[in-house]
Amino acid sequence: MRFKTKGLILREQNIGERDKLVWVLTDSHGILRAFVRGAKSIKSPKCAGTGLLSYSALTVFEGKDSYVIDEAFAEEQFIGLHKDVVNMSLGQYFCELCLNLCPKGQEASEQLRLALNSLYMLSNNKRPAVQIKVCFEMRLISMTGYMPDLVMCSDCGVYESPEMVFVPQTGRLYCSDCAERHGVQGVRLPIASVTALRHTVYADSDKLFSFELRDELWERLSAASESYVSYMTQRDYPTLQFYKSLNV
Repeated sequence: MRFKTKGLILREQNIGERDKLVWVLTDSHGILRAFVRGAKSIKSPKCAGTGLLSYSALTVFEGKDSYVIDEAFAEEQFIGLHKDVVNMSLGQYFCELCLNLCPKGQEASEQLRLALNSLYMLSNNKRPAVQIKVCFEMRLISMTGYMPDLVMCSDCGVYESPEMVFVPQTGRLYCSDCAERHGVQGVRLPIASVTALRHTVYADSDKLFSFELRDELWERLSAASESYVSYMTQRDYPTLQFYKSLNV
């Protein structure tokens, strides 16, 4: 059976001199692992269409135990990322998160839209890279079923205090008084950072990146987001560590 879909190439692996395997985030089938014949020939449209971080129109053959991409035409290649090793490494971290968190064999149009919007923002420097990173991490993990509870203090119910404590191990929020009273350990965030964190989770998709935060507040917010993703997925991400090593 053949079908047409659109997808983002998340990973590629060379097979011999001409062919390769790719992992694709598609709108209709989620994550697909597919074989591509002749993909390494620069004369073939499949060369560009199945390159890392290419968003392409695909014709896919579904066999009994595998998928084969018959046609691939690149619609967007995020050229800006290929010119910047730091942003490229962040884009690869997004790919690693997608590979771990996005569904297989199921519709994944929201996850694909998030990935494409984030890569577009990153490729064109539309927002600070750290902002795009936090938005992507928190929105994707929330889509996966691990939405944190950021509405109010989990103990007393107060909506905000000058400083609040986010607990990555549970995804809960506490006001500073309750955190101190109960010995709660977590990431201490000023209320401006809490508001930004809430925005990444609860804002409409078309307004996800539409907020600002002072430069000095991003470091702890980014650490909170990273920790939450790591605890919820129970794994570390080598691409994230590489990206952070480039920012030292």
